Parts: sequence; C-alpha cells; structure tokens
Amino acid sequence: MTSQRPRGPRALAAALAALSGVLALASCGSDDSPESGGSSSATSASASGSGSAAPGGAVKCGKAATLRASGSTAQQNAMRFWIRNYQKACDGTRIQYEGSGSGAGQKDFLAGRTAFAGSDSALSKSQREGAGKACADGGRPVHLPMLGGPIALAYNLPGVKKLVLDAPTVARIFDGKITKWNDPAITKLNPKAKLPATAVKAVHRSDDSGTTDNFTAYLHAATPDDWPHPHSQKWPAKGGDSATGSDGLAGKVKQAEGAIGYVELAHAIGKNLPTASLDTGASAPVDPTVVNASKALSGAKAAGSDGDLVLDLDYRHKTAGAYPIGMVTYEIVCDKGNKAKTWPATKSFLLYAAGMQGQQDLSFQGYATLPAKVMDKVRSKINNIS
Repeated sequence: MTSQRPRGPRALAAALAALSGVLALASCGSDDSPESGGSSSATSASASGSGSAAPGGAVKCGKAATLRASGSTAQQNAMRFWIRNYQKACDGTRIQYEGSGSGAGQKDFLAGRTAFAGSDSALSKSQREGAGKACADGGRPVHLPMLGGPIALAYNLPGVKKLVLDAPTVARIFDGKITKWNDPAITKLNPKAKLPATAVKAVHRSDDSGTTDNFTAYLHAATPDDWPHPHSQKWPAKGGDSATGSDGLAGKVKQAEGAIGYVELAHAIGKNLPTASLDTGASAPVDPTVVNASKALSGAKAAGSDGDLVLDLDYRHKTAGAYPIGMVTYEIVCDKGNKAKTWPATKSFLLYAAGMQGQQDLSFQGYATLPAKVMDKVRSKINNIS
C-alpha cells in the first residue's frame, strides 16, 4: 500500500486516527521567566480557566507559576493542545514554549534559561556532565520520553500520487547522488508511475535538529554503504537546499516542484503534502502513518543509565506494517536540583502530559504511541524528581 495525496489536513488526520485506534503522545514546555511578546515560533497562552479540572477529568495542579521552555518543533502541534487544556484547569499558571529546534532547546536548558527542554535527540555525555547552571545540588539532566511519531518523506511532484522509495535510494537522493526523478533506481521501485525528468531538490534542516539526528541515524543504520555520514543534529552531507524548523522545511517542499524533504507527519499533513511509502524488505511498502510508526516503536526500551529513560530505537525494522523512520521527543529536566520556584507547576504539567488525559486525541495531530511500560516509568520518574 502506498500513500496518496491527502484531500486536506483534517481529512487525513481523521483517517489516521480511525486507522490507529490508539492514543498518541505529545509534549510541552516551561520556565521561570516570562517571554515578552510572542513570535511565530512560540506557543503560549495565559491561564483563563477558574476550575480545577481539565476536559476529561481531574488535573492535580502545582503552585501557580510562569513557565517557559524551548526546543523541538516536532512537538509543537501537540503542545498547543496540552497548553490549552492544562491552563483551563490550572488557573494562574502561564506556559510558553518556543519551537526553536532541539539543539537550541538543549542550549537554553543547559544555560538555565528554561524549566525544561523539548528535544528529539538525547544530550551527549559531556552536556549532561556540564549542566551545573540548570541543575543544582549535583543534579544531572534526565530524558523523559513523551511523544512518538513518524518522520515522513514529503514530496512535491505533480502527477505522481503514489511514490515508493527504499533506504538506499533515499540515502542517494539526500547525498546528491540521484539528481533526476526518472533515475533508474526510482523507476525500478515505481514501475507504474510516470516519473518526470524533473530535477530532484532535496531539502534538509539548516538548524540543529533532532529530526535530522533521527533521520541520519536511520540512514546510517539501514544503509551504511550508501550513507557513510554519522548521525548528527547538524546536516552532515554536502549540497541540497535547507530551511529552518519543521514548518519551514515543509513550506519549502510545498513551494518547489521536484522537492523532497524529511519532516514529521504532522507538518506534512499541515501543508497537504503527499508522502512516500517505504520499501523495508517486508511483504509490502509501508506508509508513514500513526499506527505504522507505533508498531515500529512498540519494542523500544529504555537504554539510559542511572535511571535515565533514553530509548533504543530499531531503524532496521522489516516487520510487516512497521514504519521505521521514527523519532521520540523527550522532555529534559534535572533528576534533582530543578528550580524550586517553578518545579511544582512543571511537575504537575509533565504528569498531566504523561497521563491518560494528556495523551488522548493526539493521533489527530499525527503522533504515535510509545509502549505502556515506558510511560509507566516516565510517570514514576517524574514523581521521584525534586
């Protein structure tokens, strides 16, 4: 089965939700200093509700505070949902999250500017050990997985409603080795498609990005001979076009005929872009849907040390119906020594996000579920953090 051009964001989102039958995860952000004014990349709302319960049940609110966080753009759509519902329940708390990219979010957190960071990739060992400005009392950063989702290959190729690619072909496209859409490698995978001689315009992220880190990790694991570059938040290959943020990358693909880019499913949906199916070696090509990403993420296990919850992802999945180009977004906090002024509200918000209420309905935003055992560990970890 291959993906088709969606009829519209709502239609595709509803179809994904109907297929998945599962609840998806998301994440949000916060800090101790309010932002003055907003930008197009910031999500914020002031608390206006006076009740003590969010839609769907009770929320245990922390001490009212103004929170700020920054980082991953992948979780921005889910974040809007979380902020709106949480603040309806917890009067007096204001949350602002700036979608500035995972790398920028990590830097903000480590510099002590935010209550926590949203990141699609883990901190390095040296970053964790040098987090004195963020974590007091000898604390170290820990990763709380909150959100799963597929990284889709969104493309702009009029007349081609169905497109199948495989790992070697994707690697060669993004490494500048395949330059025309009617290249024999693509034609072989799409014998019934009328592929034009249009130039391939591969688009990558210009900012430090967890999406880039996960996408390059997939390529390096799935086809190392075709992708010799290491995985990295910074784009490692030469050539191609670039854009800032997930929305910026999707917008660039939308504008340029012949373009292809890697982006979270939610952003492909938002720009009404078709997405390629992936030939993984299974019985049939796999679409980048919520349910297929959830299937690939179902075996993810915590691989971090000292109680950290970084997940080990299998990018070489060949299970039927499992879409392997996936990612997990983490909320990064300290295992101890979080800011006393804002931690009660931050803890409350994270528990809401990791709980049943925070997870419901997010499949409509294009997010996938993480294993229940992982989320049990996340809630337990949050409760034991100070």
